[in-house]
Amino acid sequence: MTRHSRLTRFLLVLLALTLGTAMSACGNQSGSSSASSSAGIPLTVGLTYTPDIQFSPFYVAVQKGYFADEGLNVTLRHHGASESLMGALQSGTEDVVYAGGDEMLLSRSQGVDVVNFATMYQSHPAELIVPQGSSISSFADLRGHSIGIPGPFGENWYALLAMLRQAGLTQGDVNIQSIGYTQQAALMGNKVDAVVGFSNNDAVKFGQAGFPIREIRLDAATPLVALGLGASKATVTDKQDQLKAMMRALDKAVAYCTSDLDGTVALTEKYVPALSDDAQRAAARATLEATNKLYGSQLGKQDAQRWSDMATFMAESGIISKPVDAKESFVSLVG
Repeated sequence: MTRHSRLTRFLLVLLALTLGTAMSACGNQSGSSSASSSAGIPLTVGLTYTPDIQFSPFYVAVQKGYFADEGLNVTLRHHGASESLMGALQSGTEDVVYAGGDEMLLSRSQGVDVVNFATMYQSHPAELIVPQGSSISSFADLRGHSIGIPGPFGENWYALLAMLRQAGLTQGDVNIQSIGYTQQAALMGNKVDAVVGFSNNDAVKFGQAGFPIREIRLDAATPLVALGLGASKATVTDKQDQLKAMMRALDKAVAYCTSDLDGTVALTEKYVPALSDDAQRAAARATLEATNKLYGSQLGKQDAQRWSDMATFMAESGIISKPVDAKESFVSLVG
């Protein structure tokens, strides 16, 4: 083999190795569009439903590098409504799950190992929604009226039971109708007198549709813990530093979401392509603004009394069939 041939062969091999390395790097970068970085301690967070502006702090923390700055490689996983809410957490597919505190307490009563380590929403978004001209102005006014809910399950159902309890009413005093997730159509079509919805979802949709409504909110002392983050007891114990780091990153993300609505919507478009439409962007902006009001002054803060009251309420209401020790259901990692 001539010197020229040997040199040519060497250069070809070197080029092949270089291209292979570059292609491998590109493949790693595109493997998961919701991963914060290929470096750092890996954590998978289950956001439970399809991508939505309500999850924007997580999207922002990934894209602005807040998770990476804390030494975390966070992957966001939308496992959808077809999966069991806590299934991926139980199987180890997810390290953290985003769910209501009431849903976590129910799961614990069913033997699921989940511990809430941060309450994200300091105010519960569930509320009673009626047409603006309705004679219903309080929960007590519900007597004899029809109320639409998705079904006898989940946070809407728990909120309705809390409303009735607060008003001194029973389920027999009202006409409860399971309407699926059609609150807007049911109320606007006069199929029900009221619906149980969320201030950062259903109420926003009514506003976008130009349908005047009255929102009757839950009392501040309502025994329900809203959306938060949960993990197994082992994760909460062994990865406490990483979970605290996650909360620091999310705190920065919430601050960004609050200060720059348009920037947040733009970042969320990567996960929700429909936001390229002007009308969808406007609706998302309104939803984001309503969601930002729920975080309160200290993200992740726990209320021990509310957890205790919720455990009592859920047992007395028949939501849980086995008593649950509220003190074992949550930990405080912030503050």
